[in-house]
Amino acid sequence: MGWLDDDVPMPPLPDTALDQLTWVCVAYAAAVTLAALVVTLRSIPRPPLLDSTVWVLELLMAVRAVAGLGTMLKGDRPAEMSAHIGYLVASVCVLPIAMQSVSDDRGRWSSGVVTVAALAVAVVAVRLQMTLT
Repeated sequence: MGWLDDDVPMPPLPDTALDQLTWVCVAYAAAVTLAALVVTLRSIPRPPLLDSTVWVLELLMAVRAVAGLGTMLKGDRPAEMSAHIGYLVASVCVLPIAMQSVSDDRGRWSSGVVTVAALAVAVVAVRLQMTLT
């Protein structure tokens, strides 16, 4: 019966506030990805609201990066330090680069760029979390 069986363990919950913040970032990035995909598939110009959601995602990722640096300075070292730092840098660089590349274009494919960038940020956030465990 799935989760109702006594012998099937439940998946672990996020342990720390950093874990929870990471999963909030992943969920929000997935929502932005879906919204941008819908705009792309409908072939409408990129709405300003989509730009705003991207910048909110960027703010979340910046907070996540600062929190990640704080935990590293506190002494919690990831197994792969160089990969972890690379993911931290990528998590805050992908969206501004993507938005700068489509700043003058509000057409269909600019929403496609936003879709790919938001999906990339979601993947980077998951990989960032995986380097900690």
